[in-house]
Amino acid sequence: MAPRLIINADDFGLTTGVNRAIAELHREHALTSATLMATGPAFDDAVDIARSHPKLGVGCHIVLTDGIPVSHPYSIPTLLGSDGKTFRPSLIDFVQALLRGQISEDDIEREALAQVQKLQRAGIDVTHLDTHKHTHLFPAVARPLLHLAERCSIGAIRSPFEPRWTQNLGHGGFIRRIQINLLMRQQPRFQRIPQLLHGHVLTTDGTIGISATGNLNADTLAQTLAALPSDGTFELCCHPGYNDADLDAVTTRLRSSRDIERQALLSTIPQILSQPNAPELIHYGNLGSHGALREIGRFQPNTGYEKVL
Repeated sequence: MAPRLIINADDFGLTTGVNRAIAELHREHALTSATLMATGPAFDDAVDIARSHPKLGVGCHIVLTDGIPVSHPYSIPTLLGSDGKTFRPSLIDFVQALLRGQISEDDIEREALAQVQKLQRAGIDVTHLDTHKHTHLFPAVARPLLHLAERCSIGAIRSPFEPRWTQNLGHGGFIRRIQINLLMRQQPRFQRIPQLLHGHVLTTDGTIGISATGNLNADTLAQTLAALPSDGTFELCCHPGYNDADLDAVTTRLRSSRDIERQALLSTIPQILSQPNAPELIHYGNLGSHGALREIGRFQPNTGYEKVL
């Protein structure tokens, strides 16, 4: 039995160059899924691409740090930075506030709903949720997101944890490997959240490529995919794009690496697919009962106008 692999690009909607890379990779069968940023500067362009590529799975890339909310600031006060208008500017600031109990789960759910429904109102069938900088590895973020996913007919969420077998490949720097090992302690609590425990919302057996973020070149990608187990369902998290003038205008630490990842996917995925026991490429929308209904054309996604909370 071959493993199943979701190749998901984060940051859909960040720039037109990121969007163009996602469309090109999908057309070349080197990418199956992308997660769309509701307040990305190139949101409208991403929606057009999603509509014209119906086999591309599109999730919602929930942003809770280093960005602009969709909700009115007065309705989500615990998520905001010192300016009272935008999110906290760094992941460290967000995590410190979260661990101190200064962030309301109700505010997280309210803002996540606003982001999800913006996509749904644009006609996007949201296949899954994930988060900018993997903030949902903390239960205080995962709980409201999983409740929201169930209420909004979203059948899956990214597992923000990297399997041990890919961590052991040593593709990340020393400090990043230590960080990932520390964050892995959250995994048992994540897996015990009722929606996951009872299968109301699905996830994968792990997400590969997290430790290699910023270093996902052709060799790293080939080594990672060669180590895939013979069965199971995994996500490859990637950040392809074009390092262009539009990218210079946004805040991101990933710049030249986006070109490298795009080229690595284009050269490596076709080679992997030509080998025996090659992984079956799917997207999150193919999983579970939602996937079965999509296959026969009977799945009815939310419109984004439903009363949820």
